[in-house]
Amino acid sequence: MHADSPSLPRRWRERLLLQEDLNFLLTNRIPRQAATHLMGWYSRIRSRWLTKASIAVWRQFTELDLSDAVRADFASLHECFTRELRPGARPVDPRPEVLASPCDAIVGAQGVVRAGQVYQAKGFPYDTSELFGSEAAAAPFEGGRFITLRLTSAMYHRFHAPQYGRLRHVTYLSGDTWNVNPIALKRVERLFCRNERAVLHFTLAEGQPLAIVAVAAVLVASIRLHALDVRLHLRWKGPNEMPCDHAVTKGQELGWFEHGSTLIVFVPPGFALAQGVHDGARLRMGQALLVRA
Repeated sequence: MHADSPSLPRRWRERLLLQEDLNFLLTNRIPRQAATHLMGWYSRIRSRWLTKASIAVWRQFTELDLSDAVRADFASLHECFTRELRPGARPVDPRPEVLASPCDAIVGAQGVVRAGQVYQAKGFPYDTSELFGSEAAAAPFEGGRFITLRLTSAMYHRFHAPQYGRLRHVTYLSGDTWNVNPIALKRVERLFCRNERAVLHFTLAEGQPLAIVAVAAVLVASIRLHALDVRLHLRWKGPNEMPCDHAVTKGQELGWFEHGSTLIVFVPPGFALAQGVHDGARLRMGQALLVRA
């Protein structure tokens, strides 16, 4: 239940708001980029005992589940963050009219793109042209749908193609590293437009456009894409325009975050939410996300 809900007793609302203030302070009012670089360095230290100790601490604060990973023993935290899954661990919906979820996620704000605006949270709109880097890049999705998919730190961090098609272009925009949890989304205007992000432009097999915006966050700020064979991180100054022509199959791995963050999926008019997809729903990669109307 939300901290602002009037059905909560006043003392509980005050306690929840205090916890939100503390969370926001600890994850945002810090030297975010310095902390992110430090985490990147720490996660790559190759020490099995240090990694085991770090994972044990991590499990005290999250629902980390490694039972479906290819292996359970890691030489570094980076290996754990970017772990692969056992074959068959994420069945992909085979129906041709379905766009599959590209990742494990919690569904955040979702809806219709109207007059070039979408929402990160109630009362917090942002412009798709700013998110994409240009009006021309955002234009094909006017009147279509957007779905925000938040990856928590404990989730599987690789993301996959929702449908057959081709990856045509990537725009990388360097930026800040605000936390992207719901607490920050209620407080920081245009957060997704401020953070580091990569905009992946696809053409589906039927010729329709699709875009996935991969937004990095505090302690992440590193995105790896197989099609470009390059790691995108804060030392890249943007925008960087990277044309490509890379065929993808449904469910094919596209890349990964190096901790956890957000994907925002954009489709043109003609798609509806799949059954069971709503704000707060928990999805697994491969589940039905959108259906051609």
